[in-house]
Amino acid sequence: MNRFETFSTQFVQSVGSKEGAVSPTISGSASYAYGDPKTAEGIFEGSVKKPLYSRMGNPTTARLESIMAEMDGGIGAVATSSGMGATALATMSLLACGDEIISIGGLFGGTYSYFNETLSRFGIKTRFFEVDAYDAIAHAINDRTKIIFVESVGNPNMRLPDIKKIASIADEAGVVLIVDNTITPMSVSPLSLGADIVVYSTTKIISGNASALGGCAVFRSISEGEDKFKSPRYGFLEKFIKGAGAMALIPNAKKRALRDFGMSASPHASYQTMLGLETLPLRMERIVQSCQTIAQALHAKGFNVNHPSLTCHKDHVRYKQDFKNGCGTLLTLDFSTKERAFAFLSKTKIATLTANIGDSRTLALHMASTIYRDFGAEERTFLGITEGLVRVSIGLENPQDIINDFVAACQE
Repeated sequence: MNRFETFSTQFVQSVGSKEGAVSPTISGSASYAYGDPKTAEGIFEGSVKKPLYSRMGNPTTARLESIMAEMDGGIGAVATSSGMGATALATMSLLACGDEIISIGGLFGGTYSYFNETLSRFGIKTRFFEVDAYDAIAHAINDRTKIIFVESVGNPNMRLPDIKKIASIADEAGVVLIVDNTITPMSVSPLSLGADIVVYSTTKIISGNASALGGCAVFRSISEGEDKFKSPRYGFLEKFIKGAGAMALIPNAKKRALRDFGMSASPHASYQTMLGLETLPLRMERIVQSCQTIAQALHAKGFNVNHPSLTCHKDHVRYKQDFKNGCGTLLTLDFSTKERAFAFLSKTKIATLTANIGDSRTLALHMASTIYRDFGAEERTFLGITEGLVRVSIGLENPQDIINDFVAACQE
């Protein structure tokens, strides 16, 4: 049984209930009554597992978190209001002024801005490296380095990282590895490859229909013996490890980020996200197959296509070896100039022009004039943004219909 088929059973069984309401119940209350002071004390200290306050999570969101943790083999998860909320929670729960991040490979524009502009205002420095600059990455790690961050697939440069190799560098240095797995849920299992934390924008392929903004961070357990989280580098975790043991990263994230920054998930969004999870394996399998079919067909017709399934791609061998379940919904087309890109986007009848990705419908956007319009020339070059670049997120439409539409949109 392939990975997608395994999750087809797992998700529908986990989301639905065998007794009472079959569909998950939405708990819309902002606050929860404790009943008596002893119970209240237990809830706040963590010994009583009942809702504390909706900013810290509620029963609907807790159900989503348990399914997400199960999907990635984590000990627990924290759902957030957006994908950037998940990235902020995972990073800010570990960082302080003077700390450093190492960011590897392609990077979503919002994440790059968060690292390069926002965190720098708070005295946190990020060093950026190409996806395969392993020696430089290892050399750059110092006593202030708290996080190595990488996307499972570069968005939108489509580079594929060697997560195992990067994880070994992180482990040797005793530094946390965070993988943004937004584009490849199920296809890639970062925790099994050595990552410590996985983050998602569940808004994308997990929800799948542009109806629910959300994010999630999934955490591994703390080992009973030696563990990088027990080192002086992460000394602030000691009190959480004493109190929660293997689960320590969950209360740390909730108390050092969720409680104070308030990137809490909406229960209604959590409910909609669970409905998306029920069909995710079916959608994901179809879309990754369509991506490969469309990339190869358009390449054969003379399009400048960037997708790792093509033999001319830098990471084609890695795609064949490590990404057997595909690399998500994305491919890019380079039309050389903004004018040609605009002409294509004006003529396509199938693609919806939007900044989202991972939808049930095919989406497209010119990168330089939208998400990356405020970036400098050097930054654009590093992130793989050219004047004619169009990012395409393949949807559930018939792949041949997409091919025909794209070809027609390029005809005079």
